Amino acid sequence: MGYRIGIDVGGTFTDVCIFDEQSGKILIYKLSSTNKDPSTAIIDGINTIMEENNLLKSDINYLVHGTTVGTNAAIQRTGAKTGLLTTSGFRDIVEIARQTRPSLYDLTEDKPEQLIKRRLRKEVDERILHDGSIYKKIDVEEAKKPVTELIEEGIESIAVCFLHSYINPEHEKVIKNIINETYPNVFVSISSEVLPEYREYERLSTTILNSYIGPVVSDYINRFENNLKNNGIDVNPYISQSSGGTMSTSTTKKNPVRTALSGPSAGVSGAIYVSELAGFENIITLDMGGTSTDVCLIQDLKANSATGKKVAGFPVNLPMIDIHAVGAGGGSIAWIDSGGVLKVGPHSAGAEPGPVSYGLGGEEPTVTDANILLRRLNPKEILGGKMKVDSAGAHQAVDNKLAKPLNMENNKVAQGIIKVINSNIMRAVRVVSVERGHNPRDFTLVAYGGAGPLHAVDVARELGMKTVLIPESPGILCALGLLVADLKMDYVQTKIMMADSTNLNDIQIELKKLDSKAGKWFEKENIEESHRIVNRSLNMRYKGQNYELSVQLTGELENEAQLNQIIDRFHKTHEKRYGYANYKEEVQIVNFRTVVSAEKKKVSLKKYKTDSESGKGIVDKRNVYFEECDGYVETNIYDRNLIGVGEEIQGPCIIEQLDSTIVVPPNVTAKMDEYRNIILNIGG
Repeated sequence: MGYRIGIDVGGTFTDVCIFDEQSGKILIYKLSSTNKDPSTAIIDGINTIMEENNLLKSDINYLVHGTTVGTNAAIQRTGAKTGLLTTSGFRDIVEIARQTRPSLYDLTEDKPEQLIKRRLRKEVDERILHDGSIYKKIDVEEAKKPVTELIEEGIESIAVCFLHSYINPEHEKVIKNIINETYPNVFVSISSEVLPEYREYERLSTTILNSYIGPVVSDYINRFENNLKNNGIDVNPYISQSSGGTMSTSTTKKNPVRTALSGPSAGVSGAIYVSELAGFENIITLDMGGTSTDVCLIQDLKANSATGKKVAGFPVNLPMIDIHAVGAGGGSIAWIDSGGVLKVGPHSAGAEPGPVSYGLGGEEPTVTDANILLRRLNPKEILGGKMKVDSAGAHQAVDNKLAKPLNMENNKVAQGIIKVINSNIMRAVRVVSVERGHNPRDFTLVAYGGAGPLHAVDVARELGMKTVLIPESPGILCALGLLVADLKMDYVQTKIMMADSTNLNDIQIELKKLDSKAGKWFEKENIEESHRIVNRSLNMRYKGQNYELSVQLTGELENEAQLNQIIDRFHKTHEKRYGYANYKEEVQIVNFRTVVSAEKKKVSLKKYKTDSESGKGIVDKRNVYFEECDGYVETNIYDRNLIGVGEEIQGPCIIEQLDSTIVVPPNVTAKMDEYRNIILNIGG
């Protein structure tokens, strides 16, 4: 028995969660992120929490980490100097893209700046046709010339994407061998390994991003592993990936683009886990941190997976949990636009310098400062007393930057900031619910992140939702989610064919190819047979359609009857998604997909008995501003750790804990369930 550690690094805070396998106890710690080197805060956090609880580092047997290093490098354009090798005549695909504007209605919005300049995009005289046949064979000696030209430009990384290499990777492998043999220190990604799937632009974009962030992520992971070992932590860490699973660091170094939504996906995993224990199957997650808010709709305890989501403005066609993010966090800066209208975000004060109230040099008023001014947040200290609050500074910033120019009272401006940020979050929730045919009223809002519980009831009430669930440790749920995620990898292969009995043998061949890859992965990761999980699916469409729907394979596909069942399942899926099905239309198979996972030993949250004694949780009173009361009201302040299981609390009140603060407005009832989740029932 030992300790399992989950670490989530956000733009403002780094969260550490330790699970004691013997006692079932969960320990948490939160500290400011160190953006120059995120591993510094990680090591500091682990050292502090272990020293405070007299734990031995030698007892750590598992460590998993959610990282935004790669994503930040892409957004901030601080990745490696990267070159591209592509088929002759196709180097401008990255510019042409899909010939659509970034925004349909905004004619002034520019396309994102390309990660690779045109002079660093070189062509290779080769050509493979759509069926995999070689039209023009690659000349090895000639192919060395553009590689050398890129190296002379000081290239650190190379992306290789040839036409139709998803069906025949021979030429890409030739280039990879040339680079590895001649320039072994150069990072190289070939599209047939990163994403062997058709649609040239998306495959090219994904491969370029993988190469662009590859050296940055590899350097970070090497530094992270060394820091762990130098601090006496002798474990091989795992990294969270966008699909909701984890992967080894060796896999991460080869496929860094898979970490694009590393942290948010872990939060969704954690939300599903606690919601299942609490008895809620249909939920909408609201993960609000210091920089952004991420929302996701989960039906029947399953999160939808999506491909083609954008990272730093570029499509990445790898499977990711379907999370919608907006620039709305506790650190989001409030400002006045040229028309004299109050705006909030998307720019954030981040961890450095942070909100004005943190006293770290911030000068711009933020959402956190507004919550301090309204006394929704403790105006003296947060993080369990570990961080003192500059309440006067928050008042002054809101007054000078906003209230005086708007000729309004401080508290009215602060409440305006809260309403604007809540409106931004509500729009995000509507994107994943209303715009996809779901009524938010049919779901429970699960709020977490450091700022989520502050705004959850306001958001839920405006959306007509009646129930909000706040996990026991909302501020570190992403870190906890890392400890309930399975080791995971997915494989895809494009092979377009009609879904009929004449192609049954070819269908079986493609499935067996993916099964072979899955088997090799299991062996490489040393996964026992009893812990192996394989899920297969087909991307299918009506002949003539441009996009596909995913259809799960629930068993084998060995005869015509089983194939007809799959086709029938596609028709029903199409009808559910688009409102109609054409049973007479021919159906095509486009992509074959296999998702493999390995069950890891997970945390097991403790179930508590009902506490007959109530009322112990009140530790203070203070005047708190509630819009419903149009002013400040004397309000009970509760310490969450002192609230009894089964106890009901009537709003208005504030519930404080180390990693977050819960605002319970008037006409709302809060109840502690047996897993120490707080369930908020919203009245009229």
